[in-house]
Amino acid sequence: MGTKGSAGAQGSKPARGIGRRAVLIGGAVTAVGTAALARDELKRVWWRVPGVRKPRKAGELDFAGAQWVAASEANWRMADRPDDYGIDRVIIHVTQGSFRSAVRVFQDPGHGAAAHYVVGQDGRVAQMIRELDVAFHAGNRSYNERSIGIEHEGFVDRPRDLTPQMYASSARLTAEICERYTIPVDREHIIGHVEVPGTDHTDPGPHWDWDRYLKLVRTVRASPSPGKGTAS
Repeated sequence: MGTKGSAGAQGSKPARGIGRRAVLIGGAVTAVGTAALARDELKRVWWRVPGVRKPRKAGELDFAGAQWVAASEANWRMADRPDDYGIDRVIIHVTQGSFRSAVRVFQDPGHGAAAHYVVGQDGRVAQMIRELDVAFHAGNRSYNERSIGIEHEGFVDRPRDLTPQMYASSARLTAEICERYTIPVDREHIIGHVEVPGTDHTDPGPHWDWDRYLKLVRTVRASPSPGKGTAS
């Protein structure tokens, strides 16, 4: 304040607040930020414009060891991940039923949910939704947008359902997903459905062997060809 008073006594023009140049610069920065936000939002919704549909190849797989079995379009939404939504989680589920029943309900438009993959007790894998799309599997929109969901055949209260073939096959799948999106192989980034905020599910349950599973995933991830390791 004292400096401004002295300047006025010396005949300088009185202070006029923020200068026009500063306003123009500030406005330009704001405009750039707004434009960036608009572009980011546009990236997420451009395929929803009438007549525009992101090109897809029927039956295209993200995991070579899977069989394509399409989920109902009512149980997922089109996206362009990881460009529009970054992928940083793998979420482990247990079906509370058979492989066949899980596939059937994910094909039911009235079910309202589906995972990207279903892994059977014999090690077979069905891919039902492309990884670039958002599956309705976690019961939490934010987690759906940032994750890939893997269902496992069985019941949470039957440890015998969690077979060596299932663990090995799922570990190869998860290792390849982690490699593709640079996801750390740890319990912060590979989680159970029960750990999703707001969920009322308990899977994969108390019998899921996390130490064993992460060890298998790391073994495959460290192999020369991720997704084609020798985990067993």
